[in-house]
Amino acid sequence: MIDLKLLREDPDRYVHGAASKGIAVDIPRILELDSERRRLMTEQESLRADQKKLAKETGPQIGKLSGQLKKAEGTERSRLESEIEELKNRPAALKGQISALDDQIASVAPELDALLLQVPMPPDADVPKGTSSDDNVEIRTWAPDWFDPSRSFAANRGFAPKSHIDLIQDLGLVDFERGVKLAGSRSYVLTGDGMRLHLALLRYATDLISLEHGFRLHSVPVIVREECMVGTGFFPEGREQTYLIEESKRGAGHDLYLTGTGEVGLMGLHADEILDESMLPLQYATVSTCFRREAGAAGRDTAGLYRVHQFDKVEQVVICKADEAESRAWHQRMIGIVEELLQSLELPHRLLQCCTGDLGPKNADMIDLECWMPSRGDLDDSGQPSGAYGETHSASRLYDFQCRRLNLRYRGESTEGKTAFCHSLNNTVLASPRFMIPLLEMHQCEDGSVAIPEVLRPYMGGQSVIRGSD
Repeated sequence: MIDLKLLREDPDRYVHGAASKGIAVDIPRILELDSERRRLMTEQESLRADQKKLAKETGPQIGKLSGQLKKAEGTERSRLESEIEELKNRPAALKGQISALDDQIASVAPELDALLLQVPMPPDADVPKGTSSDDNVEIRTWAPDWFDPSRSFAANRGFAPKSHIDLIQDLGLVDFERGVKLAGSRSYVLTGDGMRLHLALLRYATDLISLEHGFRLHSVPVIVREECMVGTGFFPEGREQTYLIEESKRGAGHDLYLTGTGEVGLMGLHADEILDESMLPLQYATVSTCFRREAGAAGRDTAGLYRVHQFDKVEQVVICKADEAESRAWHQRMIGIVEELLQSLELPHRLLQCCTGDLGPKNADMIDLECWMPSRGDLDDSGQPSGAYGETHSASRLYDFQCRRLNLRYRGESTEGKTAFCHSLNNTVLASPRFMIPLLEMHQCEDGSVAIPEVLRPYMGGQSVIRGSD
């Protein structure tokens, strides 16, 4: 959620920010409702002040008049009784006006709150303008010495590559048919060395992030309340991508949702808390099962492991002080960890600066990392795919957007005893089975086997090659 005070001071920044992300939100209506609510609250505070003043003044006045009433007779007595009654009724009248204003303020809140949840985080000024992922800007590339992405896989390795779909079928790594039988389209069953490789990747990424880079591991629920989805910025924009568990229809007090990333649980751990500044930064990581409906993705990567409904992901989150320079430094460090991982696995990859139209509502900035996948891209003259990069990682800088929604604050020396909203960042360390696509395709051998990168072999019981069962 954005800072309403900043929106009042510079509404054009938020108007242009929303437009640059292609998100429609009525900023003028927000300002109108906000102004009305503040007017009502000011009026109410004025009445409360009158109420306090009246309470101090009427007591002595009533006492004085009551003393006079004891001696009064006739019309004078009636006048005094009437005046005393009027004084006694004034606080009740003010109380009624204050209560009526409560109702008016409450009537403004739902529309205002709903609109505020739609206002996206404005992109940073150095984020390139664009309307879609086609306008993202390549930052840098990396490839091992033995592979040049500007040349075909065959030119690099001396043989035509198989797609990951062919490899997993030939090597018996995935059973798509039974996965679909169990759960429908975009489902799969990892089998044998396929499951072992999946677990090896997750364990390697988990050890790297925790043992080498100091991120504290947590298990977090993957079934959460709606407040967690709203608080982390996945609602209201992303409801169509989320699986809903309608517990309310079964007598429970609230519905639940399956999360699409471990970020939701990690960020929700400290919702509604005030942290001591000495605790920051928090470096958290988790490995969790993730669920995405892939609504609107019909016809896109329907075959294979690229776009599935259920997967496992190692996710990292940083919660730090409200300092832009610190947030930017952490963003680069988190990206560097993923680059380290990809280089250790000898996978060609590139970094993409996402443009404004590809950021999403909650991001001030986002960097995607894409791995080279030989089976992607256009077909060449021989009918072979030319190869192309495919997204495997995404690193986001959110500043205080999530922490405002989660009411996650800190207090310390730099805040002079006051509270401030934390900043947050998140990053994919590794998501599998999608990550198995570049790994299998890039490390395939001419005889149809797949060489296991050296850093993964300890997690595969020393196994160095995946071969077919013959």
